[in-house]
Amino acid sequence: MVMNKEGLNPSSPFEQKRKNMVDDLCFITKDGSTIKPPKKSPLVLRMVVLLFAMVCGVYMCSICMRQINARSNGRVLSVKVVERPCEVPVIQPSEKYYVHFPKPKTFARAECACNPVQYFVILSTQRSGSGWFETMLNSHINISSNGEIFSNKVRRSNASSIVETLDKIYNLDWLTSASKNECTAAVGLKWMLNQGLLQHHVEIVEYFKSKGVSAIFLFRRNLLRRMISILANSYDQNAKPLNGTHKSHVHSPQEAEILARYKPEINTTLLIPNLRQVEEMVTRSLEYFKSTRHIILYYEDIIKNRTKLLDVQDFLRVPRMDLNSRQVKIHKGSLSSQVQNWDEVEKTLNGTQYESFLYEDYKMS
Repeated sequence: MVMNKEGLNPSSPFEQKRKNMVDDLCFITKDGSTIKPPKKSPLVLRMVVLLFAMVCGVYMCSICMRQINARSNGRVLSVKVVERPCEVPVIQPSEKYYVHFPKPKTFARAECACNPVQYFVILSTQRSGSGWFETMLNSHINISSNGEIFSNKVRRSNASSIVETLDKIYNLDWLTSASKNECTAAVGLKWMLNQGLLQHHVEIVEYFKSKGVSAIFLFRRNLLRRMISILANSYDQNAKPLNGTHKSHVHSPQEAEILARYKPEINTTLLIPNLRQVEEMVTRSLEYFKSTRHIILYYEDIIKNRTKLLDVQDFLRVPRMDLNSRQVKIHKGSLSSQVQNWDEVEKTLNGTQYESFLYEDYKMS
């Protein structure tokens, strides 16, 4: 039996199997210097790489999730956009107090956000031409006067209600037919002296001072004409001669003619006390609000000289424009033709400080 160097029979099954295993593991080149490893399957390598990538991905995701949870549980960083403040126009330093840049809650002023706005109030008495005057102001494209807001008793019931209402008006959040677009340059209202104004004058003066509100006083020189207008308007409220409707102001000569037909009878016993009462109320209002930036106007002066309206526009710092109104004056001509008991009225006022009211007259321009 032939044996190899290891003492094994080369033809035996065991020896043959061992030889095959050695051939599979490696082979030796002819010069016996190089050993080459067996080739591995490419599928196995790909699976190993894929598995490694998946493990790395899961690990990285877990780290990211931990960081996100840590931030959410901590304080959130808030980023605020700082708006560039609007530049005040070139005016005198004392006037800058009356320049405002309101930010309404009900709409955005858009490109007009930095257009300055003036706050104003028309202080007057009933039947002194304030309705006509306000329509003139509202004919200006940049002026919004929102009417007799405090004719509503609830709004003037206390100082808090008054302040709350004024805040809405001056913040451009009080929407009425007089409201203009976002480029409003002057906003205000009409306020009668007997509508809580004098009762709460301390709080109102302080509000005007803190908010930079300007006042336009509008009164009537001839208080006798004012009294006739009040009596006629009171009659119209009950009689309603215009097709069953009451109109304090009219827009056609025909309507004005119908209302002018009524001639009131004046109580001459109360005539002088009533005139004095109105005078005292006007005097008190001027005293209470003397520290408020203001201008004083009289209805008769505006009728005679329309350039007074230019003074008002300059006072409100708006561009000058031709102002107009559709309202038609009701009572025209001499007072003697408008009162039933004119002789008694004339006798009562002659020789008094109010005698001039009997003869003062003016014409609509």
